[in-house]
Amino acid sequence: MKSKSSWKRDDILSILPHRPPFLFVDRVRKLVPDKNIIAERDIQAHEPYFTGHFPGKPIMPGVLVTDALAQTCGLLWGLSKKLHDESPDKEPEIFFLAAANMKFIAPAYPGECLTMKGYSEKSYGNLFTYSAEAAAGKKLIAKGTLTLAMVDDEL
Repeated sequence: MKSKSSWKRDDILSILPHRPPFLFVDRVRKLVPDKNIIAERDIQAHEPYFTGHFPGKPIMPGVLVTDALAQTCGLLWGLSKKLHDESPDKEPEIFFLAAANMKFIAPAYPGECLTMKGYSEKSYGNLFTYSAEAAAGKKLIAKGTLTLAMVDDEL
């Protein structure tokens, strides 16, 4: 198995179908294949959703924190496959299917670095569940369980 200490934007773009402005992972700091991942997102004040959420006191919307966690878990799956040299003829698409028990503990503000952790839990065929959490510094932002689906065919 190949090894790599950190993953950059090109690596992320090779796995995720997301593109700016809906790409919420800037880098991967740690990956234990098939087990866990730590990724980061620098929250920038110029991001368009801050003008309306909320004027005068901008916070990153919880739904975007959740999507950032789903992208992080998708990277855990995809980068693990890449490290195992398991590249199928056609890469399956990764879809965020469900969030369960998602709790939002504190807001995330512009200027903070969102640290996202994903932990592989179970798989059922092409469905994969992960426990995930996001923090800014030592402040826990959100945590919950996410389910992703890997689809081989076009929808």
